[in-house]
Amino acid sequence: MGAKREPRHKTSRRYGMDLFGTGGESLQRRLNVPPGGRRPGVRRPTEYARQLREKQKVKDIYGIREAQFLRYVEQAQRSGEPLGRALLEALERRLDNVVYRLGFARTRLMARQMITHGQVQVNGVTVTIGSYLVSPTSRITLKKRALEMPVVQEELASRQPTVSWLRRVETAGEVIGRPRREEIDFDVDESLIVAFYTR
Repeated sequence: MGAKREPRHKTSRRYGMDLFGTGGESLQRRLNVPPGGRRPGVRRPTEYARQLREKQKVKDIYGIREAQFLRYVEQAQRSGEPLGRALLEALERRLDNVVYRLGFARTRLMARQMITHGQVQVNGVTVTIGSYLVSPTSRITLKKRALEMPVVQEELASRQPTVSWLRRVETAGEVIGRPRREEIDFDVDESLIVAFYTR
């Protein structure tokens, strides 16, 4: 995945929400002010613009590029399930997202860095690809070096998984089901994304 050059706070301000979980008072104060300041008199966005914006937002949240996102869409189309639900389920099953949701990492970006550096194992095997898709019964653990990192220790002490399809016992995580649409913790209208790719 190519590096995203735009500052993360600027991206969050574009959508009016903290996309990356970075938080901070500076972002909260400016969250409702889009990059470039307020623009009075801007026309109401077209339906195409709304669809494009929703697609871009989801790509930014999960930190993926257009070509990879398109592959997820194509896989979802072949799944035989509703496109929007199948797409979100695949994105949620990404290893970097699972490491984040298990409370091993503060952000998805941090989770991806840990994976790339060989600090994450799935079923006892080191996996270095953030887009790896976990399956039910997958067991996710961190190597000793990662567990010794202060930021990881802080996350483990303060966070537990907030979704029912993941379970963590001490420093081991397990996938115990499939992602559920109602547990997506950010505002997304997947019907707009479906409309974008089926227009």
